[in-house]
Amino acid sequence: MSERLTKSEIDKRLNTFYKRKLVPDSVFEELKSELKNRKLTKKQLEQIITEIVNSYEFAQIDPGSAVGTVAAQSIGEPGTQMTLQTFHYSGVAEMSVLRGLPRLIEILDARKNPSTPTMIIYLDDYAEKNEELAKQVARRIELTTVNKIAHSITHSFSEGIVRINLDKVLLDDKGIETQTVVRKIQLRRKECKVEIDPDDKNAVIITPLKELKFSDLPKLAEKIREIPIKGIRNVTRVVVMKDREGKYFLQSEGSNFSELLRIPGVDPTRCYTTDINQIAETLGIEAARNALIKESLFVMKEQGLDVDKRHVMLVSDLMTHTGEILQIGRHGVSGKKSSVFARAAFEVTVKHLLDAAIHGEYDPLEGITENVIVGQTIALGTGIVDLTMSSNYREFAEEEK
Repeated sequence: MSERLTKSEIDKRLNTFYKRKLVPDSVFEELKSELKNRKLTKKQLEQIITEIVNSYEFAQIDPGSAVGTVAAQSIGEPGTQMTLQTFHYSGVAEMSVLRGLPRLIEILDARKNPSTPTMIIYLDDYAEKNEELAKQVARRIELTTVNKIAHSITHSFSEGIVRINLDKVLLDDKGIETQTVVRKIQLRRKECKVEIDPDDKNAVIITPLKELKFSDLPKLAEKIREIPIKGIRNVTRVVVMKDREGKYFLQSEGSNFSELLRIPGVDPTRCYTTDINQIAETLGIEAARNALIKESLFVMKEQGLDVDKRHVMLVSDLMTHTGEILQIGRHGVSGKKSSVFARAAFEVTVKHLLDAAIHGEYDPLEGITENVIVGQTIALGTGIVDLTMSSNYREFAEEEK
């Protein structure tokens, strides 16, 4: 029986294999971790390495394959089986998230304002273990307007004032003092005098310094309703949740990623938002590419559809390769193709051809669509190979002899 290799001998052989760069680093690292503490003979180790190299080479796509068409089919065909549904979090009232086909369309359209953006907010080491601290962080994030802490906002034409009757229970729950409300309203409405009612410490009276028209007082009351007191813009609701390990984290309805990362008590290295454009603005285009892949695969897996990750990666690369997020459509990827014929074949044919003629554009006929239109061999499979014959072929033939 062959002798077993020692740990150092296995490591030496693996390092030699790594230097040859026959497989990607991720495959090599996985192999290294799998072989840890294994007892192998030299023949067994060589056989394992040979099998991995053969499997990797077999998995690679052939040069000249229509990867774009295959990716489009792989995503488009299961997309027809998706259901039109909105997912509701169990036990959380009024918090719904777009799922299924509408969400996939939203991702591929790279919409600036997604219909139901959400954030997963992880907390620092102290807050994630303490429910009260987690609630305090949630209060800092959730947008609290005057309307949310008042049980009534009334206006009086005879006195020419707007009166806000604050709810003491809501004030305590949100951790807000009446003086804070007065200060925030005064900052936003400098043309008014804002003070606490001497007879009721939970009431605020707003008196316009200038005389208003009859219809302006109700308008002022409506504007005061929406004045923010605490929290960050666009985050309408934050819920404290608990994971399987007993640690607390937050789920939000609405997203404002850049402002979230500045909130004390939040762990900025682990937070996530479903608004991909905000990820691009805050963390960069590489992070946005990863988010596109994650969101697309999540939508499909949730529907029970198995799409190879590489197809989604190709689409994500195409959407982000310019440094900004492009939609799959005439205002993005399809509309920015260098070929005139490719753009004209997608949408608004006459407009593209007319614009190209006016500007004297040149089409090199390098892609698939344009070559199909003009009746030439397409650059796929065997059509990707060009054969060139030199005029001095006889000289070359003699040299070969």
